[in-house]
Amino acid sequence: MENQQYAACMEACNDCADACDMCAAACLGEQDVSMMARCIALDIDCAQICRVAAAVMARGGEAAKEICRACAEVCEMCAQECAKHPMQHCQDCAAACRRCAQACRQMSGA
Repeated sequence: MENQQYAACMEACNDCADACDMCAAACLGEQDVSMMARCIALDIDCAQICRVAAAVMARGGEAAKEICRACAEVCEMCAQECAKHPMQHCQDCAAACRRCAQACRQMSGA
């Protein structure tokens, strides 16, 4: 059963992970994939930490706040990189990352 106190943050983390997965896949289809390498790498890292954060919150894990602080940092890095690219998938991902970073900061008290 989900830990209800974390429900909004968990939703933001899961939405962000999905957006990052979609962005990474779409970036792989861009004409100059090498130009998208940092975006793809950060998308993958961000999706992974978002899923870990959501899982720890779902369990009511003791380290949830610390993991969410780290998640917020990675989300900000990913948002900054994605925002540099004009493609809609990158802009959508940047927005999801910003929402997740904000939710994680609120949840962790950072």
